[in-house]
Amino acid sequence: MKEDGKVATGNGPPLILDIEDFKGDFSFDALFGNLVNELLPSYQNDDADAAEGNDVLANGTLRIPSDATKAAQGLAMPLFPEVDALLALFKDSCKELIDLRQQVDERLNSLKKEVSAQDAKHRKTLSELEKGVDGLFDSFARLDSRISSVGQTAAKIGDHLQSADAQRETAVQTIDLIKYLMEFNSTPGDLMELSPLFSDDSRVAEAASIAQKLRSFAEEDLGRKGIGPQPATGNATASRGLEVAVANLQEYCNELENRLLQRFDAASQRRELSTMAECAKILSQFNRGSSAMQHYVATRPMFIDVEIMNADNRLVLGEQGSRASPSDVARGLSSLYKEIADTVRKESATIMAVFPSPNEVMAILVQRVLEQRVTALLDKLLEKPSLMNPPPIEEGGILAYLRMLAVVYEKTQELARDLRAVGCGDLDVEGLTESLFSVHKEEYPEHEQASLRQLYQAKMEELRAESLPDLSGTGSIGRSKGASIASSQQQISVTVVTELVRWNEEAVSRCNMFSSQPAILASNVRAVFTCLLDQVSRYVTEGLERAREGLTEAAALRERFVLGTNISRRVAAAAASAAEAAAAAGESSFKSFMVAVQRCASSVALVQQYFANSISRLLLPVDGAHAASCEEMAAAMSKAEAAAYKGLQQCIDTVIAEVERLLSAEQKVTDYRSPDDGIVPDHRPTTACTRVVTYLSRVLEPAFTSLEGLNKQAFLTELGNRLHKLLLNHWQKFTFNPSGGLRLKRDITEYGEFLRGFHSPSIDEKFEALGILANVFIVAPESLSTLFEGTPSIRKDAQRFIELRDDYKSAKLAAKLSSLWQSLG
Repeated sequence: MKEDGKVATGNGPPLILDIEDFKGDFSFDALFGNLVNELLPSYQNDDADAAEGNDVLANGTLRIPSDATKAAQGLAMPLFPEVDALLALFKDSCKELIDLRQQVDERLNSLKKEVSAQDAKHRKTLSELEKGVDGLFDSFARLDSRISSVGQTAAKIGDHLQSADAQRETAVQTIDLIKYLMEFNSTPGDLMELSPLFSDDSRVAEAASIAQKLRSFAEEDLGRKGIGPQPATGNATASRGLEVAVANLQEYCNELENRLLQRFDAASQRRELSTMAECAKILSQFNRGSSAMQHYVATRPMFIDVEIMNADNRLVLGEQGSRASPSDVARGLSSLYKEIADTVRKESATIMAVFPSPNEVMAILVQRVLEQRVTALLDKLLEKPSLMNPPPIEEGGILAYLRMLAVVYEKTQELARDLRAVGCGDLDVEGLTESLFSVHKEEYPEHEQASLRQLYQAKMEELRAESLPDLSGTGSIGRSKGASIASSQQQISVTVVTELVRWNEEAVSRCNMFSSQPAILASNVRAVFTCLLDQVSRYVTEGLERAREGLTEAAALRERFVLGTNISRRVAAAAASAAEAAAAAGESSFKSFMVAVQRCASSVALVQQYFANSISRLLLPVDGAHAASCEEMAAAMSKAEAAAYKGLQQCIDTVIAEVERLLSAEQKVTDYRSPDDGIVPDHRPTTACTRVVTYLSRVLEPAFTSLEGLNKQAFLTELGNRLHKLLLNHWQKFTFNPSGGLRLKRDITEYGEFLRGFHSPSIDEKFEALGILANVFIVAPESLSTLFEGTPSIRKDAQRFIELRDDYKSAKLAAKLSSLWQSLG
């Protein structure tokens, strides 16, 4: 039976459970364990349990009466004496727990209902709050719009107030200006009755501003009246009144400007930069301050101190005056221009601190430096020479002027760059610098060409002067020797051509300096290079012609001492001696001409290399310039080529003439028709052959070293052909027996071996054919036909050779040959 939370357990104690017992760290194991421990006997602690009397559990309360405890202690206890009590306790506990669950469920339902009601109430409250917030935002928006509207209205009111204040200020200023204008309009030239403002030194800036406004207004009004229709009488009077005001204002402004300039000068002398800046700021209202700027620049010591200008001249020209060398002038200009740049740099610091428009002042200062100080130096240093009457080369000629011009131009350009770095406002300092040299650059190309021509003429006169003292000798042979000596003294010199190229290269470098546009540069460079072509062509052509003169004189000597038929032995000996001398002169002339040709080729190669390395790249940017210069170079060198060709032909003539002389003098009849025919033959070449080969080896040595390429090949081929023809004609004069034929074959072999050094296949073939032809003198008459079976091309020459056999008539070879030719077809 359950009463007030107590559960009856039969004889057991009542069990009391409360919902609060299940809160926190609840455990059923702990609950029932405690209950069981209370009911089960404790054999170890019986006395202690009896003394206790009761026990309070952590989850429920167990009450045991003391009399029941005593009765239980007196009974004999079975194995599980408390089973019944425990079962009853457990049953009561289950019922108690079920009741508690029902209570908990009821409380949970109650709480759910309460939570749902509170949630609905909360949602309703939130909805109402949202509506309130929306309304609040609408209120704020209306308030912001109102505030904006009020602000705009206030701004408009402020603008109106500001405009009204400005209008008021303008009206006040206008009233003052009208009052001041009336004062200036009172009496012409009378400035004594003006307001104190215009005489107060502490209010100069304000006075200057007002005076400028009045002057501008009055001049504008006069201009408007002047261009409009004819005014009425009243307007005419007003116009005349404004004219008085304009005149008085002009006078006052001039006076005020002069006062400010005086104050500016005084402050400048005391180096009071603040006062200078104040005056410059006020003066900027007068013609944008140009008077102050010009005045400041003009009063710089570098422009007004005569001693400074004289020092400039001494520094640049030194003690030599106008005869100073370009290198000395270059050093002097470097020092002077550095000093000028430093001075401008110092002035720049002052200008930056004083003037409200420093760039304009710097432009005026730099322009004044270039136009006054630098121009004065240029006038001293550069005196443009006359092209019609140039200065003599002993005084430097036109080249001295050009070198001085280049030095001054280069250094002045460096100064311009330094001044640009310091600062010169909007001034085109490079263009201004170029304009300083415009008078010199107008005729620069003509001066450059005239200088090159003058240098060439002076060089040629020097060479001629060196060769004249060596011309001596009497008689024809003496003149020949003298001509050879003169030719050697006037021989072409690669050193001279190198000097011509060096002069031209120097001129081209100046063209690069003075010509900024590619087209102008190409034109100037082409003109300068054309001068070199003309000079080199003339020089080498004249050198070749002089070398040819030696060949011509040697040929004349040979013709003069040709031996006749009926002469005495003494005359013949003298003529032979003279012919030897003429031959020596010819050989010397041959060598001289070969040297001339070699030096000519070296000179032409030097010019071509100079063109490729230095000239062509300057001409390529302009269409057609490079091709035109190449054509000019080819045309200029063609003259030298023509002279060289003529000289080489004369060299061949000289060699052939000497070979012919040697053959005529040394070749004996017995060389090819020995009376000892049939004895052991002589396999040595003839004396004439040996002399000719020795002569050719000696005389052609300079040709092998002087000539190159196709020129060498053409020369040797022509000489070989001429030698072949000469030998053929020479051998036609002799009669041959078999031993003489062997001797001839030996000569042909000697000639062929020497000519093989010509490296000419056609010449080698011709001498090989001659070797075959020589066999016609060796074989028996009946074997001649076998010689032509494989080489029908030599039939014509072979027929002429066969006729030279000593047995031609005795062996009746004419008839046999006729039948032979017919059989061969």
